[in-house]
Amino acid sequence: MFTALFLLFIKHFICDFPLQAYPWMYRNKGTYLHPGGIVHALIHCIGTTIVLLPFIGLVALMYGIVDWFVHYHIDWAKMGISKHYNLQPNNSEKFWILLGFDQLLHHITYFALVYFAFNLTL
Repeated sequence: MFTALFLLFIKHFICDFPLQAYPWMYRNKGTYLHPGGIVHALIHCIGTTIVLLPFIGLVALMYGIVDWFVHYHIDWAKMGISKHYNLQPNNSEKFWILLGFDQLLHHITYFALVYFAFNLTL
C-alpha cells in the first residue's frame, strides 16, 4: 500500500505540473465541461490506472475513473473560487491557501483510493 501511495504522489506531481503546462488546459478548468479540464483530469485517470495496475489488475481502471471524476471537480471548484474572489498568486495569500487545500484534497483522494483498492479489491 505504501508503494502505491508513494507512486500516486509522484504521478500527481507529474500530471499536475509538467503535463499541465498548456494554457488551454489550466486556464479553462473553471469552465464546467471545458475540454481543458476534462483532458487534465483524464491524464490523472490514466496515471492512476497505470500506477494501480500492477497491484490490482484491470480493476485499476475503475479507480482511475474515480480519480478522474474527483480530480476534475476539485479543480473546477478551486478555479471557480479563485475566479469569484479574484485570487491570483501575486495579489492574495488566500490564493496559496486555496492551492494548498486543493493539493490536500487530491492527496486525501489518493489515501481513499489506496485504502479501497487494497481492502475491497484484493
